[in-house]
Amino acid sequence: MTHAGPVLVVTVIDDPTADVVISELHDRGIPVVRLDSGDFPATMSVAATITPRGIEGTLSTPTRTADLPHVRSLYYRRPSGFAFPHLDAQNARFAVTQARYGLGGVLASLPHCLYVNHPHRIGDAEFKPSGLAAAVDCGFQVPPTLITSEPDATRAFIKTHGPVIYKPLSTPLYRIDGVSCTVEVCEVTAEQIDERVAGTAHLFQQRVDKVADVRVTLIGRQVFSVRIDSGLLDWRTDYDRLTYTVVEPPPGITDALHRYVDHFGLVFGAFDFAVDRSGAWWFLECNPSGQWAWMEPETGLPMVAAMADLLERKTA
Repeated sequence: MTHAGPVLVVTVIDDPTADVVISELHDRGIPVVRLDSGDFPATMSVAATITPRGIEGTLSTPTRTADLPHVRSLYYRRPSGFAFPHLDAQNARFAVTQARYGLGGVLASLPHCLYVNHPHRIGDAEFKPSGLAAAVDCGFQVPPTLITSEPDATRAFIKTHGPVIYKPLSTPLYRIDGVSCTVEVCEVTAEQIDERVAGTAHLFQQRVDKVADVRVTLIGRQVFSVRIDSGLLDWRTDYDRLTYTVVEPPPGITDALHRYVDHFGLVFGAFDFAVDRSGAWWFLECNPSGQWAWMEPETGLPMVAAMADLLERKTA
C-alpha cells in the first residue's frame, strides 16, 4: 500500500518539538493534520464508521480534514485532556468517558497507520515499575529500586542501599499558589522518612555515583546518544548549566535499546542513563513521549529529519 495520506499530529498548541517536525514535513510536501484531542467536540469532530474494511470516515478540525483510512502515520505527543466545563460534574464525567473511549478508540484503530507511538503502548510504557522490570530483562544495569507505601521498608532500604533518592512515579500537573511546579528528584535520609510515606506509593532508588548523564533518543531504528554534563542530581532543573557531547553507546546498549522498545511495541523512546565513574551506563527511565528536539541545535544530530523520515514512512 502507498502512504499518500496525511500525518496526524496529536498534541497541545504549544509544542515546539511538534512545530519543528511539522515544518520539516511541510517542506517535504507531506500533508499534516494537527489536532489537540482536548478541542473535541468544541472545534473538532469525528464521523467514523466500522465497516467490513475497517474504520472509515473523517476527522475534521477548523482548517483540515483527514480521511481516516488514508492516514499514513500518527505522531502522538502531548494532547490536553477532554473538558466539558459547561456541564455539571456528573455529566462532565460521563462526557469525558465517552470522548475518551469514542474519539480515543478511533484514533487508536486507524488501518495501515504507523503510530509514533501508539497511545495504548505509551500508556503501558509510562508505568515506571514496568519500565524498570523490562530494563532488567533487556540487559540494562538498573539501580536497586523500591516501590512502597511502608515507612519501615523505606528506612531499611536506605540503610542497605544508601545514598538513596526519591522520584515521583508520575508527574501530573501540580500547582502551588496557582503556579505550575514539578516534583524534583532529591536525596533522602532515613531520618526524613515518617508516616506520610504510608499515604500513597513512592519510588526510592539507590543513587548512582555518576559523573554525567546520557540522553539516548531512539527514532525508528536510529539511535542518537548525547552525554550531558551538569554537576546536577537532576539535569532538568537548570538547562543553562548543561553541556552536550555526542557519544557512542558502550557495547550491548544498542541491542538492549531495541529489545526494550520491541517489548513495549514502541518506535520512539527517550532514554535516560547515569554514567558512573567506571564509565558504566545505568538505566534510569524511558519516556515514550519525551522531549528531544532541543538537542539538535546543540549537537548537529539530524534528529528532526529522522523523525520526519519515520512519519513520512521512508524508514521503518
